[in-house]
This record gives sequence, structure tokens and C-alpha cells, in this order.
Amino acid sequence: MPVVTSQVSVPLDPELAFWVSQTTAPVRYRWDPFVRSQHFLDGAERPARGVRTATTSRHGLAMVSRYVSFDPPGAVGMAMVRGPWFFARFGGGWRFAAGEEPGTTRVTWRYNFATRPRWLSPLADRIGRWLLQRDIDRRIAGYARGCADPVVLAAAREAAAAG
Repeated sequence: MPVVTSQVSVPLDPELAFWVSQTTAPVRYRWDPFVRSQHFLDGAERPARGVRTATTSRHGLAMVSRYVSFDPPGAVGMAMVRGPWFFARFGGGWRFAAGEEPGTTRVTWRYNFATRPRWLSPLADRIGRWLLQRDIDRRIAGYARGCADPVVLAAAREAAAAG
């Protein structure tokens, strides 16, 4: 299964860095260039294992995903429930670990996917790796900018306090 990964070091402790990644609309749109719209489904108001979200990307592609793991401040994982026809499977994981310098966090984002139709996957996987690598790199760069945005940080602190 193809995988794309991107990493960044941010000047925040892992707890706050984790909660920046979990900010929701409209604050999330300040830092996340990938997401055009996103909201929780089934009456959920906060992220948690099993919660589903509906996301539309800046490309206009829609996906329903489910949190398969939610372990603040270390990791979060998502899996596609329903999405674009060309993905047979799609998942993502974000990890947060104390950085080498005190008060920093090493953030690693990873996507894995499988394309369809299967006979086209040798070509589609190469295209998918290229496109998704560009998106994940842009997205993690936006996340790093969000880690310095006072509005985003205030929302992340509020989310962290709510647990």
C-alpha cells in the first residue's frame, strides 16, 4: 500500500501541538490549506475514537472518515468510510513526540492509500503518491504556521482544557 509522510518540528510542547491539529472550523481554516469544509457527524461535538467527520477538500473532493485512534497527546488516526471513487482505502495518522530541543515537538503525518481499479493501480499509485505528497507537505507547513498563530493557539488551549 503506498504511503506518503511529512514531518516538521514546532516550538510547542506535544500536548498543545496535538490540540492545534484538532482545531475545528472556523479556526482550522486559518491553518489547514487542504480543508475547504469539515464537520463532525452523528451529533458529535468533539474528536474521539469512533467519531465520524465529513470533509471537503480544496479540490472539491468529499470524504467521510472515522477516528480509529485518538490518544492525546501522542497520536490520532483516521480511516476513510466513504470517499472519492478512485480510493479503495485511505487512512492517515498523525504522531506527536517531544523534540530534541526542550519545548519542541516532532510532528509526523502519514497517509496510506490504495487506488482502484486494481489494474490501473501501478500508474494511479504513482500519481497518488505525487499528489498526496504535495498536499501533505503543504498541509504540514500550514500546520506549522498555525502553531504560531495566536487565534489557533487560543482555540487549541481551550480544546486541551476540555480534554
